[in-house]
Parts: sequence; C-alpha cells; structure tokens
Amino acid sequence: MKSRLARLEAVQAMLLDIGQLSASCTDITEFIGAVHRALGRIMYADNFYVTLAEREDNTVRFVYFVDTVDEGPSPEQRVTLASPDESPTAWVMLNKRPLTMTAAEMRARESDAVWGTGSVAEHWMGCPLLDQQHEVVGAIVIQSYLPQHTYSEEDQALFALIANHVSNALQGLQSMDRLERAVQERTRALAREVAERRRAEQVQHALYQIADLSASALEPDVLASSLHRIVGELMMAKNFIIALTHPDTGEISIPYFADEKDDEPPHKRFPFGMGMVSYVLQTKQAQLHDAGSFARLHAAGKVRHPLGSTDIASWLGAPMLVNDKAYGVLVVQSYDPAVLYTKAELDLLAFISSHVAVAIARMQADRAIRKAKDRLEQQNAALEQALNRLQQAQTELVRQEKLASLGQMVAGVAHEINTPLGICVTATSHLVQELKLTREELAAGEMTQDSLEAFFDVVDQSLRIMTTNTQRAAALVRSFKQVAVDQSSDDIRSFNLGTYLNEVLLSLQPKLKGRPIEVAIDCPRDLQLESFPGAVSQIVTNMVVNSLVHGFERDQPGHITIGAALDGDHVLFDYGDDGAGMDAETLAKLFDPFFTTKRGSGGSGLGGHILYNLATGVLGGSLQVESSPGQGLRYHLRFPRKVVKGEAKPA
Repeated sequence: MKSRLARLEAVQAMLLDIGQLSASCTDITEFIGAVHRALGRIMYADNFYVTLAEREDNTVRFVYFVDTVDEGPSPEQRVTLASPDESPTAWVMLNKRPLTMTAAEMRARESDAVWGTGSVAEHWMGCPLLDQQHEVVGAIVIQSYLPQHTYSEEDQALFALIANHVSNALQGLQSMDRLERAVQERTRALAREVAERRRAEQVQHALYQIADLSASALEPDVLASSLHRIVGELMMAKNFIIALTHPDTGEISIPYFADEKDDEPPHKRFPFGMGMVSYVLQTKQAQLHDAGSFARLHAAGKVRHPLGSTDIASWLGAPMLVNDKAYGVLVVQSYDPAVLYTKAELDLLAFISSHVAVAIARMQADRAIRKAKDRLEQQNAALEQALNRLQQAQTELVRQEKLASLGQMVAGVAHEINTPLGICVTATSHLVQELKLTREELAAGEMTQDSLEAFFDVVDQSLRIMTTNTQRAAALVRSFKQVAVDQSSDDIRSFNLGTYLNEVLLSLQPKLKGRPIEVAIDCPRDLQLESFPGAVSQIVTNMVVNSLVHGFERDQPGHITIGAALDGDHVLFDYGDDGAGMDAETLAKLFDPFFTTKRGSGGSGLGGHILYNLATGVLGGSLQVESSPGQGLRYHLRFPRKVVKGEAKPA
C-alpha cells in the first residue's frame, strides 16, 4: 500500500511538473526531455519517443527519440506518415486511440506484412496526443526490449493520463515553436531578400553606369577602365580583359588589358580562331573554366594557340551579343586558388556583357548616325541649292506661262475686236459714199422724194450696224480689261461670281469661236465673293483651255458645264466636260508640273499645276478631280466665299 501511495504521489508530482514546465519552458525538445526523466521515476522508460504531426504536408517529426537498440531520425527531418496497416505509431495517430502490444502480438501482425521499421519490442505502448478539437497533434510512445520490464494495466492508465497532460502542454509549446520557426524562416527569407535586393541594386547601378558610359563622349581607354571598375564592384576582377571583334578583317583586338602577371597582352590584335576568346565567340555562350578544363579544351583542339598565362585558377568569359551578332568578349580570371568563380558570377558577367554589347551597338550606331547626318547635311545643302534654283526656274516658267496665256488672250481679243471694227469701217465708208452721191444729186437739182428716203434708209442702217458692232467691241474690251487686270493683280475685291464667269467666257470667245462646243453656266445671280478674281479667272481659263486642247478634237462637238453654289461660308464650284477623259495613270499626274500629253503641240505641262496651286493655295480651298477614258473630266473645287486679308495667299 505504501509503495502504491508513493507512486501516486510521484505521478501527482510529475503532473504538476508538466504544468509548470509548460508555463516556463519554450523549447519542445527540452520539455519532452523533462517529461521523459519524470516518467522514468514511475515506470521503466529507457526507450521513449514523441512524434509531432505536420498537417500541411502529411508528415511527422520525431522531435524526441531515445532508444537503447535503434537510432532515430533527426528532430528536423520530416517523415511521410504511413498508413495504419504499416506502422503502430501511424495506427495510434490516425485512429486517435491508445495501443498496447506484446512481442508475440507484434510478430503475429508482421506475419502478414511488415509493421513498423524498428526492432520488435517485448512490450510497446503508445497514446495519441490530441488538441482541444480532438485533432491529432502527435503520439507519445514507450517500449521495452526486456522481458522483465512490461507494462501493467495501471501503467497503461497512468501513461494515458500523462499523455493527456502532455497533449495540453504541447499545444501551447507547439504554437510557440511554430511561431518561432516561422519567425526564423521569415527572418532567413528576409535576409535572403535583402541580400538579393542589395545585389540587384548593385547590378542596376552598374547597368545605369554602363548606359551613362555609352552616352558619354569619353576616350576609349577611360571608358574601358570605367567598365573595369564597374565590374570590379560586382565581383573580384583584378584580371580583366575586353576583346572586340572586327568582322571586316576577321580579327580580334584587345583594347583593354589588366593582369596581375602580364603588363601587356601577348597580342593586341590577332586572327579569329586563336585563344579562349575565339572559343567563346564560336560557341556564343558564356564559359566558366579552370586550369584542368582549359587543358582538356586545348587537348581536344577546341582552343588553338592559347594566349597569355595558362596558370589560371578560375576563368570567366562572356560574349557581348546583340541579336546573335557578336561585338566581343568580356574576360575575368583569377590566379588565386582562394578566388574561384561560380555559376552565379558567370550568369552575372553574361548579363553585364549583354548590356555592354547593347551599349557598344548604341555607340557604333550613334557614330554611324553622326556620319550619316553629316553626309545628309552636305547633301541637303546641295539639294536645297538645287531646289532653290528649280523653284526659281519654276516660278519664272509659271510667270511666263501666265504672261503667255495673257498674250494669247490679247491676240484673240484683238482678233475678235477686228471683226466689229472692220464692219464699222465698212459701214462708215459706205455711208460716206452715199452722202457724197446725195450731195451731188442735190447740187444737180435731181433730188427726189424717193432718193432722199433711200438715203435716210442707208444712214439708218449704217448707224445701226455701227452702233451694234461698237457696243460689241466695247464689251470685248471691257471684259478683256477686267480679266487682264485681275490675272495680273493679286488684290482681293468683291465681285459677283456669275457675272464674272460670263466676262471670263467672253474673253475666251476667240478660243471657243469656230468650235462646236456649248458652254453652260449655272450660278446664282446673287453669289457675291470677296476673294481673288484673278485666281478664279486663271482657274476657269486653264480648265476651259485644257478641255479644248486635250478633251475635244478640233471639229468634235461637246459640252462644258460650270456650276457654282453656296455651302455655308464656302463655295462649291463644279466644272465638267464630256470629252475624251483620261486613264488612272494620266489622272494621277494631272497636277504634276511639266506633265503634258501634248508636248509636241505646244503644251507646257504647267496648266494643271498652276490650276491646283491657285485652288489650294491662293483660294485656300480643296480640289478633287475624276475622270475615265471616254467619260470626260470633272473638277470639284471648294473654297471660302470670303478671304480674310491676313490669311490671303497671293500667287
């Protein structure tokens, strides 16, 4: 009785210790070790372990493992949780029930399949560790390999009670442990992130410096030494080489060479195919080598004619490529066995090389652009001079064309005026002759009533003829005067479009005379413009003359229609003929200067060009034209009704 009472007191003390430990201890392994020592005071516990479940990946950790026969896994090692049929520990955790087995029961179970991985114990006892939601936290196991040490029902009951208290204590400790492990993991992740960010900032700063170098006008040796300094800030680069390709000569040059053993490169310029640099350019891949791999490459014939010292500890070479075009190689090497480069440095050098290649390509492109710009400026200056001469010649030709047109109109009007004036002269001569005869008849006393009336009839008829023809001549002169003044003047004035069109057509009568061409004008009588009448006159003249010259044969009948209408503050002016028309190729060149289909018939090729410039420039309008073979030609002109003086563009 005394022994049992002492044992119960020991159990009570142990439970109190568990409660105190759970409040004071922060390390799970330390806590379970204390539980193990206390458990050993009330029962045989030389073989004892505790597992904790990791729910996120269905594994367990043997956080505490003491065994006299088997060696357990590491406390941090995660072991995949087996099925209940494969392991007694898994059976306890997954079924959430205690399990006690003897060696005989264990062997009987293993007759069907292997159950567990450790040695067979004489007596095995395990209890699940459950949280407040009755979810499994882990398992606590005690076992004996000695026949004299087995566990009674009282031991099993006490072990289950202890397991329950351990479960309660482990919940808090495990939460703290998980939090601590999470903090540690996060701290390590943050440290890695800070290191990576610092490294990335260094690389970014290096790239900015490389970009600045490409934009600066530094001397080549200063630029190369600056690049060496930039690379040296990212890795150990006491030995640094810049090699550049020269595709035009098939050579490689070494514009920069910094080496601990050699003051000068073995060759400042050598044919492509020599040395490790050529091998890097051939493979177009970054290379990491040591003395052994370098010797193997040389023995295999992949590297011919090694250049410089081959007593290297580590060697990095990265091609400078842009769109698979090689500009050269960056080389970093070490003679010190303590300084060995890794894949990380190789990738970094390759990354830097690609940006250096872009910088070199940009500098070469800038130089090419500057040279091309200089050539273009020289060519532009020459072209500008030629263009000025051409514009002067074109202006002179246009002026001559306008004067020639005006001269033709003068000749035509002179011819037209000659007819009515000739009739007037004839009528006057006839009237003078009749007056002489009448006077002679009157002097001879032979004047009769009939002869006097006959004389009066002659006078009346002659005066009517003279009046009609002088009025006709006066109209021609007035029309010619107005049109001629307008065509030679750049002034803006107010005029009635319909009236002015009739005056222009009247001045064109010499060209229309004798041609079976009917001209119809459809224009509102009250359409008043404030614009350049000279431009309107020249446009209509060129349109009509082009129709007569190109649209109709000499004796071919045809129709010309001229229409105008007001569209808000703009005038819609349409001109059309039913002449020969033109194909698309000819139509596309209609307004080109010096283009004509009547070169041998006196055509200058400037009529359409002048027409377009007057319509779009002087009148400030837009001009469209449409035509097809056999369907005539139609112009559609739209221009402001009123031209503001400040915006006027005189011809």
